[in-house]
Amino acid sequence: MAVNEEVYYEGGPHIGDLITNIVLGFTVICLPLTFGAIARAVWLRYRITDRRLSVIGGWMGRERSDIIYSEIAKVVTVPRWLGAWGDMVITLKDGSRLELRAMPRFREVYAFITSKISTKAQDASGAIGNK
Repeated sequence: MAVNEEVYYEGGPHIGDLITNIVLGFTVICLPLTFGAIARAVWLRYRITDRRLSVIGGWMGRERSDIIYSEIAKVVTVPRWLGAWGDMVITLKDGSRLELRAMPRFREVYAFITSKISTKAQDASGAIGNK
């Protein structure tokens, strides 16, 4: 992290995602969702600063993605569990996508990220349930 970099959000996915999926895990059909939520809770970490967005995840937290705001072409959010948390999909200018699952305070994070991206990207972005 650069010396002048200010952290806006740092942490993992919303705890409600884990709790909900553990409860759903009692029905055998939802066990894959439960295992996914446990893996996210253990290894997924988000770090959003005034200069970049970093996601650390993957098996045992070994994968890292860093994105600077000028690379972002579009940001879309979808609220989950009555809006307590949400999923966010960030599309980059090269067409690749980065998904942020179970983001806490996703509306505030969406507003922060869209304030940092270009006007063209802001026009392309949209928050489902926010407009």
